[in-house]
Parts: sequence; structure tokens; C-alpha cells
Amino acid sequence: MKKIKLLIAFVTFGTLVSFQNASETSEKEINWMTLEEAIKLQEKEPRKIIMDVYTDWCGPCKMLDKYTFHNEDVVDYINEYYYAVKFNGEGNDTVNYKDKTYTNPNYDPAKANRRNSAHELTRSLNVRAYPTMVFFDEDGEYIAPISGYLKPRQIELYLKLFKTDKYKEMDTQEKFNEYYKNFEPTFKE
Repeated sequence: MKKIKLLIAFVTFGTLVSFQNASETSEKEINWMTLEEAIKLQEKEPRKIIMDVYTDWCGPCKMLDKYTFHNEDVVDYINEYYYAVKFNGEGNDTVNYKDKTYTNPNYDPAKANRRNSAHELTRSLNVRAYPTMVFFDEDGEYIAPISGYLKPRQIELYLKLFKTDKYKEMDTQEKFNEYYKNFEPTFKE
């Protein structure tokens, strides 16, 4: 739990100092799916899952989708190493995860494109802001939420951190700082 809090604190700081638009986007698309579809695919081919928890009214969510999730390097990396899930954090979908059914009992259809009630799954995953990328391991187990708009090189750091399981070694802020300092991004902005 301490590792997750340290990661969240670091991401929040990084997000505040880097709220810039990327200049290039790609025509390539991430292969988005539901959480249930991703977990089913894990049975045949284990991969980690990245879940983009967004809302329709969220400006940074739209920037993440337009600039980061359409960056060619990001698209290629996610499609090769992850199952990608899009989830409206205030939507009305019914989601089955870990033998539990999650809904949004306070959803108001009149507020479909405005602030609405948070979905039960959103709360369960400790999502406190939008956008948030939630990472799951190859068994569909929750790893961590990373909040905020991230540019391609910023999300690259986390995509590679979780894919390689290096996050398991980071039980102090100093270890994460060392990883961050030594990380050499390869994605184009």
C-alpha cells in the first residue's frame, strides 16, 4: 500500500508540472475492450491490463485520448504488451470483476454528459480523479492507479514499470526516484 501511495504522490506532482499538449498524433488505434473481455483473454494469453478510467465531461481525459492514446509509440506498446480497457468512471455499465457485480445505482441519465455519480467499480479501484489509468497484473489483480494527464514519455515510464514488474522492487520513495532518474524514454512526444 505504501508503494502505491508513493507512486500516486509522484504522478500527481509530475502531472502538475507537465500539462502540455503533444504535437503529433497517430491514425493507429488502441484495441480497447471491456474489463470482462480483457480478463477472458488473459486465460489464453496472460498480459497485464491498463484501464483508462475517464468521464465524458473531463477535459484532461479528452487530451489523454487525443494526444497520448493516439501516439504511435503508445499505441504500439499497449497493443503488444497490454489489454486495454476503457471505462467511464461515472457511467451506467454493469461490470463483473472478481466474482462481484458493480453498477452505478445513483446514475442519473439526465446527467449523462455532465458530472454524475461515481460507479461502484470506480470507488472500489480507489479512483479519486479523472483521468486515472488503473493497472492490473496477468491474473486480473489490481496493481495501482496512476492519475492525471500523462504525455507519451510520462506514460511510457509506467507502462514499462508495470510490464517488467519493477514496481515490485519499489518499497521506498528513494527506489522509485532512482528508477525515475535512470529511466531513458524512447517514445516520441
